[in-house]
Amino acid sequence: MNYHRIPLGPIQTNCYVVANEKKECLVFDPGAQGKQLVQFLEKQTYKPLAILLTHAHFDHIGGVDEVMNHYSIPLYVHKNEKEWLHNSDLNGSKFFDLGEITAPDATDIISIEGNLTIGSFQFEVYETPGHSPGSVSYYFKPGNFVVSGDALFAGGIGRTDLPGGNQAQLLESIESKLLSLPEDTLVLSGHGPETTVGHEMDQNPFLNGF
Repeated sequence: MNYHRIPLGPIQTNCYVVANEKKECLVFDPGAQGKQLVQFLEKQTYKPLAILLTHAHFDHIGGVDEVMNHYSIPLYVHKNEKEWLHNSDLNGSKFFDLGEITAPDATDIISIEGNLTIGSFQFEVYETPGHSPGSVSYYFKPGNFVVSGDALFAGGIGRTDLPGGNQAQLLESIESKLLSLPEDTLVLSGHGPETTVGHEMDQNPFLNGF
């Protein structure tokens, strides 16, 4: 199993493509530039099985439509943000002068934590709200990485001044879910470079004392 980090759009939101040896893949947070992302997938001869969102802010959903339609694949989002996909007030696009950004309705709703299997991919879904009420993280134990969205960054944490944000809840999510993973777990964040759980435990100024 391997992954590609592909920054997309004006905010350079990280889209992650997680692939296996059969060239099947999962696409996480296609935030913009859907046509370019499809071109990348075609060049790699990957077969996408699904799109999964860590959350439904505008900069994580802008490329969903093109990828979803091109491959006719399902879209996963947490139940607390299923309405955000077509609501610019909730997904935040209304506030950033980028035009109204929306996505199609999700085909699959994440309602509980636990194991999720898509094709030959098996991984864990953790609810990690705080940056937004439906934020989730996807933990791949065999690959030793977690796709954390905008919960945890290298040296930072997600902003909480958008609709539904709650800093106390976010810190609780990080402490109870992400920092409970093995310290060498790679954290694949929604913006910026990769980091590790252990590095953030030791160095992240927002997590002092955790």
